[in-house]
Amino acid sequence: MLHSKIAISALLGGLSLAICQWLVFAWAPEEKVMGLVQKIFYMHLPLAWWGLVSFATACAASLLCLIRHDRKYDLFSASAVETGMLFCTLTLVTGSIWGRHSWGVWWTWDPRLTTALILWFIYAGCMALRSIPMPEHRKASLCSVVTIVGFLDVPLVFLSARLWRSIHPSVFAANGGGLDMQMAVTAIACVAAFFFIWLSLLLIRYRQLLLSARLDSIIFEQLFKAEQEPAPKTKKLYASE
Repeated sequence: MLHSKIAISALLGGLSLAICQWLVFAWAPEEKVMGLVQKIFYMHLPLAWWGLVSFATACAASLLCLIRHDRKYDLFSASAVETGMLFCTLTLVTGSIWGRHSWGVWWTWDPRLTTALILWFIYAGCMALRSIPMPEHRKASLCSVVTIVGFLDVPLVFLSARLWRSIHPSVFAANGGGLDMQMAVTAIACVAAFFFIWLSLLLIRYRQLLLSARLDSIIFEQLFKAEQEPAPKTKKLYASE
């Protein structure tokens, strides 16, 4: 069942992303000041939004893990964190490329950039915590707490450009964010297309972790049975034995 969902989501993601490429490079107008470089915005925005959604999903799964003590929620949370880290990293990279052309620097300690970098370090620490050898139930609880606490930074990332003085543009503000109709439609289409890409990556990673956990369980079970079985009797080589 999970395999078929992944296949359908990946197919829809590929088709919708192909359509978006036409919208980005053929239909949407070129920005007058930045020119062609501005079109990286259509990748940067979906990566940022779905990265934040990943961390929200991880937070929800972690809450369920703490409440129900079911490992599948911990595995789903780990999948969402890893997917979110991928999207967050690409967001920072594409944002730096865009900022270099727009602001003249690769990085500036703008409120939104700073809060996004803090978010990246928090969940990088969460991923590092999972590599520490410890009992699975304890690791699940610790990672769930870190994931939930780290989510507190997500609203700050989203609202930072409105709460503090920021040079980062607010795309869909009350005045329209400076986007004309074609740019806005293209941006929304790219966000929708990246949903299928995000969902495919999330489910693929979740399936990998499920299979890995199942394999570990089988190996542990076989080792336990081997320890419980009596040692085989050896054949006597001498009559005096």
